[in-house]
Amino acid sequence: MSAQVLFYIILGIVVVSFIFDQLLDYLNTKHFNDPIPDELRDVYDTDEYQKSQHYKADKNKLSLFSDWVSFIGILIFLLLDGFAFIDGIARDLANHPITIALIFFGILMLASDIVSTPFSYYSTFVIEEKYGFNKMTPKTFWIDKLKGWLLGALIGGALLSLIIWFYLLFPNTFWIYAWGLISVFSLFMNMFYTKLIVPLFNKQTPLGEGSLRDKIEAYAKKVGFQLDNIFVIDGSKRSTKANAYFSGFGSQKRITLFDTLIEDLDDEEIVAVLAHEVGHYKHKHIVYNLTLSIISTGLTLWLLSLMVGNPILYEALGVKQQGFHIGLIAFGLLYTPISTLTGFLMNILSRKFEYQADNFAKNTYAGQYLISSLKKLSQKSLSNLTPHPLYVKVHYSHPSLLQRVQNLNR
Repeated sequence: MSAQVLFYIILGIVVVSFIFDQLLDYLNTKHFNDPIPDELRDVYDTDEYQKSQHYKADKNKLSLFSDWVSFIGILIFLLLDGFAFIDGIARDLANHPITIALIFFGILMLASDIVSTPFSYYSTFVIEEKYGFNKMTPKTFWIDKLKGWLLGALIGGALLSLIIWFYLLFPNTFWIYAWGLISVFSLFMNMFYTKLIVPLFNKQTPLGEGSLRDKIEAYAKKVGFQLDNIFVIDGSKRSTKANAYFSGFGSQKRITLFDTLIEDLDDEEIVAVLAHEVGHYKHKHIVYNLTLSIISTGLTLWLLSLMVGNPILYEALGVKQQGFHIGLIAFGLLYTPISTLTGFLMNILSRKFEYQADNFAKNTYAGQYLISSLKKLSQKSLSNLTPHPLYVKVHYSHPSLLQRVQNLNR
């Protein structure tokens, strides 16, 4: 295969992926005005429903514009040998392969962020503000952005440097060492993310004494779930939208409740949400997801090792000098169809896990409280109640609200 043929394959993947995503988005928008199913008619009143329709339309317009800007940008970048241009800048500034790669990806990430930030800012301070969701100040927005840059540079830069170092030492087997590194890192972050990273952005405080904690502890005792760490996070610092999540395992497991969740739901509904999270733990979903992620990473790195040193990869992107960073970019573009497929399969599994967690909550606490909590959360976030079935299959990690309600009512 020639470099030119590979270039057209890469170009074709970019175009087909974009068309596929746009088709799904179009199908989904055509369902915006579908009649609300009978099971969900109590989610919105007339005014709230109209508000949700406008919100969906505004979000979709911004997403469509952002997608087109990104698509045109990557096309121009490919057609004008943009990767070769950035590679040239990096090589002018450094000589060592690791340093060259860090500068190369640093420039790409900065350029990408410059393009995406206006859309993020508009979404937060215009659309989310318009519909009463945003609680973030511009100062918080930019501080979050700066912290994200620093974390990305420190953590991402360190991981990339080590992977390239492995490649330079062991060109044929580097993927094994890289796999071990990423696996250990993933395990570490799963255990300690809420202790190390979350505090950089949010304040977490133990849930205080009171009726809610008493009910949570009574439920945990009932199902034999040792729960010493129940925290409340100040989600209202940024948005009125609510959430809850389970993290870690063993002695590091903890439940985190958004303060907005506590404000929006009754105690029984919060316990039902928590019962759902306990269901994930009882069914070992965190372990399964982590294991599958590690296996998937290993397969991806193995495929990368077979291709990254091939001169055709960097020649296809118009680059004259071989470099791990260029091979990584080309591989990432070629890997898009596989990542789309694996993402699709992982979403199928994720939705199955959500049903299992819902059923656990229904069987150990009360299905009606989980239903009412899901409806309240959907109403508060102006969720789309009529997504296209294919859009759900491809993009949703959770079943739609209708599917969850129907399952809980069985």
